[in-house]
Formats: sequence, C-alpha cells, structure tokens
Amino acid sequence: MSRAFVFVILATIFFSTMEITLKGMTGCFNAVQVNVTRFMIGGIVLIPLALRGLRRCGERLDLKALGQMALVGFIGTVISMTLFQLAVENAPASVVAVIFCCNAVFVLIFAHFLLKAPILRNQIAALALACLGIVAIVDPFDQHLSAAGLIFSLSSPVVFALYAVLATPLCRRYSGVAVTCGTFLLGSLEYLILIAIASLPPLSAFLTAHGMGLFSNVPLFTGYTWSTIVRMLYVSVGVSGAGFACYFMAAEAASPFTASLVFFFKPALAPLLAFLFLGEHIPLNMLAGIGLILLGSLLSMLSQLRNLAIVHALSFRNLHLRNRRERETPR
Repeated sequence: MSRAFVFVILATIFFSTMEITLKGMTGCFNAVQVNVTRFMIGGIVLIPLALRGLRRCGERLDLKALGQMALVGFIGTVISMTLFQLAVENAPASVVAVIFCCNAVFVLIFAHFLLKAPILRNQIAALALACLGIVAIVDPFDQHLSAAGLIFSLSSPVVFALYAVLATPLCRRYSGVAVTCGTFLLGSLEYLILIAIASLPPLSAFLTAHGMGLFSNVPLFTGYTWSTIVRMLYVSVGVSGAGFACYFMAAEAASPFTASLVFFFKPALAPLLAFLFLGEHIPLNMLAGIGLILLGSLLSMLSQLRNLAIVHALSFRNLHLRNRRERETPR
C-alpha cells in the first residue's frame, strides 16, 4: 500500500502539470496531433521498463494478450481521449479537466460490476464529497456550458474509467508498465489508421461540414520549435509515459480505486499550480471545491492508512520477537 501511495503522488504531479504545459502549446499543434504523438512517444520510452516488467512477472505477450491490449488501448487512448478533445473544443478547458476527474466515481462502479470489488461505506462518503467538490468548482449555475460540451465532458471520464478497470487485471499479470506501454503503442497505431481513413476526401469533407474538422487532415510533423519540442517531450515522456505508468502501477499494487485517488487530488493541485506558475485567480467556489475534494480524499484513505499502520506495527513486533529469540538461543 505504501508503494501504491507513492505512485499516486507521482501520477498526481504529472497529471496536474498537463494543462499548464499544454497551455504553452496552444495554436502550435492540432489537438489530435498532440494525442497521437504523446502516446506514441510515451509508449516508445516505456519499452525498456515494459520488457523488465514482463521478465519480472515471468510472462510473455501472446496474440491473445496483444488483442486485449489493443482493445483496451482503443477504449482508453482513441475513444476516451477523442471525447476529451471534443469536450475541450466545446467547453472551457478548466471545466473539462475538473469534470474528467470524476472518473473515480465510474471506476468504483465498473470495478464493482466487472471485478467484483466491494464498495465500502467510507468510499461512498468520499465519492459524495468529491462529487460535491467538483460541482462547486464547475459551478452549474453558470450557464456557459453547452449541451455538447456537457455530453462530451461527461462521456470522456466514463470511457476512461472503463479503460482503467479493464486494464487492471492485465496490469496484475503483465505489470502496469508493460500494459501502459502496450496500450499506448497499439492505441497510437489505431489512431494513425483512423487518421489515414479520416483524411480520405469524402470523409474529410463530411467531418469538416459537421464541425469535426479537428479530426480531418491531421498534420503530424508541423508546429515544432525548440520551445514546443521541450513541451511535447514533457507531455509525452512525463505526463503520458511516467504519469500513466505510475497510475497503473498504483492499481497493480493496490486497487483501481486507490489509483483513482489521482483524480481526487488533481482538481485541488492543478488550480494551485496554475495560480503559482500562471497567476490564474482561484475564486471562492473553487476554494470550497478544493476543500471538499481534499476532505473526501482523506476520508477514503483513512482505513487504508490505518491498515498500513497495523501492518507496520505487526512487522516491527515480529522483527523484535525474532531478534529476541535469536539473542536467547544458546550458541
């Protein structure tokens, strides 16, 4: 459990800095171009760690495993991230980022029905507080959010939660890094195939006519300068590679719910980082939401921290008794 919390903290830091980094890339890249590039580079960087993870688990990737990773990668990188980009196109990015963090609610639901994971009372209370915090930050009384923006913003975390839960059994068998690497690379390949199909003249014209020109004729090698290269590398290697690897290693070490704590902490940490590095104002409703989210996160962790303390106490006691017996044993 202590390893899982370390992974949660690292993933939270990487994910919370994503919007700050992407803000400096606005207007330089096509949004789909950013997606396919960061997942492809992130997957390539993780190959050595993925091979080590497979050796440690004593597993090999056969066609069945690759097929499962291709399906999970399609759900997570293609569908969920495409919905995310559509949400960003139709709603304020800050609102989309906060709503996306409520995928922890759906992780708990999917894990209960697909993995038979129990739902504890403190988890339900934590989710309720987190949802209240997200509602406070989004401010539903502000009518600037369109119907399309709301639909895309809500559907993206639902699909991502399904991705996270379906990937968990694979992570426990093949390691979180191997599954992250595999789903990124296979998802990126699927993304490239769809980009090639979408660039065909009839489909490209259809997408453009229906307000989805973002996905037609996607450039893959334009917009690069020394500044944007550094940002793209951080988003690819740091956020997509290390961030997702830590997320799935937390799920592997503990549970999908523990890994989803990342999305409880992010709505609290991301606005603070935006304030420190970008000077963005934090209104009172956001401060209230941050407080509710932190309270929910603390509540969800109390039982796990208590169990961890018990385990450490028992380990210390057993070590003390063993050392005492060794001292008392005649030589």
